[in-house]
Amino acid sequence: MREDLTRFGVEEARTPADVDRFLAPGSGSVLMVVNSVCGCAAGKARPAVGMALKNTVRPDKAATVFAGGDDEATAHLRAILHDYPPSSPSMALFQDGKPVFMLHRRDIEGSDPISIASKLTAAFEKFCAAPAGR
Repeated sequence: MREDLTRFGVEEARTPADVDRFLAPGSGSVLMVVNSVCGCAAGKARPAVGMALKNTVRPDKAATVFAGGDDEATAHLRAILHDYPPSSPSMALFQDGKPVFMLHRRDIEGSDPISIASKLTAAFEKFCAAPAGR
């Protein structure tokens, strides 16, 4: 389940210090994925992340915490996202350590991977720096 994301280049944030490192001031755009063991994570969320990260415009970094496995890291990320209800799976796009876009479980459960990837790529287009030459 972890490899479903790491094979797309998503890095694991297994501790609160890892989360802080990814979301430090000046960190640029970062996609943080709250991974989980549920079926919608396996069949929808993780494949959607892989599709979205193939987009020309994408975050500077992508990282994941695993709900139920990286408990302290997940709790720390949820504390940073205190304005949003906890959700597994979920995806948050940050810009210099501040959340700018969020997909909750409710946005994932009723959608297919292509629709979820489309929502992510729209957020990437809106919030992430354009690639060189564009």
